[in-house]
Amino acid sequence: MSTLSSGEAQRVKIARHLGSSLNNITYIFDEPSAGLHPEEIDKLILMLRNLKAAYNTVVVIEHHISIIKIADEIIEMGPSTGVHGGEIVYQGKLAGLKSAQTATNLSHRPKINQQPRDIKTHFTINKANNNNLKELSVNIPKNVLVSICGVSGSGKSSLMLEAFPKIYPEAIMVGQGMIGISNRSTLATYMGIMDAIRNIFSRETGQPAGLFSFNSIGACPVCHGKGVTRPDVAFADPVTIRCESCDGSRYSNKALSYRYQHKNIVEVLDLTIDEAVTYFILPTIIKKIKTLQDVGLGYLTLGQSTSSLCGGELQRLKLASQLKKEGQVYLLDEPSFGLHTNDNERLLEVFQNLVNNGNSVIIVEHNLDFIAASDWIIELGPRGGKEGGLMIFEGTPEEMLDAETLTAKWLRARIK
Repeated sequence: MSTLSSGEAQRVKIARHLGSSLNNITYIFDEPSAGLHPEEIDKLILMLRNLKAAYNTVVVIEHHISIIKIADEIIEMGPSTGVHGGEIVYQGKLAGLKSAQTATNLSHRPKINQQPRDIKTHFTINKANNNNLKELSVNIPKNVLVSICGVSGSGKSSLMLEAFPKIYPEAIMVGQGMIGISNRSTLATYMGIMDAIRNIFSRETGQPAGLFSFNSIGACPVCHGKGVTRPDVAFADPVTIRCESCDGSRYSNKALSYRYQHKNIVEVLDLTIDEAVTYFILPTIIKKIKTLQDVGLGYLTLGQSTSSLCGGELQRLKLASQLKKEGQVYLLDEPSFGLHTNDNERLLEVFQNLVNNGNSVIIVEHNLDFIAASDWIIELGPRGGKEGGLMIFEGTPEEMLDAETLTAKWLRARIK
């Protein structure tokens, strides 16, 4: 299982249930289209319909328009994200969604890049044979936006996440893996601004900076900065209870008694990224916070635990921590994972700005919006597994429209 691509792993999970004779079961799928090529979405739809036909209830959390369109009932959450979300903005049939004023645009079409950047130099990989790659040699353009595409298991990850970093170890790889394992890690600590925030409180109040850390002397004396307690109950499973002393804030009463610009440390950490940009004055803090805005994470709070973020948010957080650099090679694995169409457009702007600032951006991607907006496309295939590992197309998005590959087929269908 560890050798499967993300798209293959998703389908194996679903296939486990297809052979079951059980019915009247409720299945909840979280982004089942993640990691799947458009060609594979049709197979996924057939799987979901088969589960329903076996007298089961199928609930799908999804952004992909093709899957939304087959639903018997659609529930859209919003109206925006984070603190501005959490409401049902539409519930009903597909026909009603078409006329509703919501963020879902059912008529969205990819925009073909008709003016790709000039290519002058390349990254070169010679005779790569990782996994199913068949002595693959390829030139990947520098200082442009490049999409590596192909069906699941075609060799994309083997080429870019294994072969490429061995030759070009300086590449900044941004995947969807977890950020550490500590539940004490927050956006503020990960972005390296928590020390600056504590120093501001220290300077304004005359108290030691450690008082404004739940990992130091500012921790709640009852839960020791964890925000929860785990009472030892005999003959029962372990339970977790919100700390009654600090109400889950993790801080002591003394730490909460001091304020900076009318807010205590917890209230500051409860600020969203969008709010924090106008709250702080220190340029070094504002600069780092704005990178989170740039990647579309303005709705998250400074104190939000990184362990609570989804895969797409984690990837954008990692990207934000690496922004504002020039002359770098950014390698991203499925950056569209878990993103709404509106988020994709914003992330594409970030990629284009990175390239404009002298960086190389290479994405391993199935999303047709990203592929269509690229300067150069490389497709592997023609199928997955043993039938993959070959380069079947390289060229511009306009040139792909005339190609006879699976990605070209779906790109032509989507822009009509």
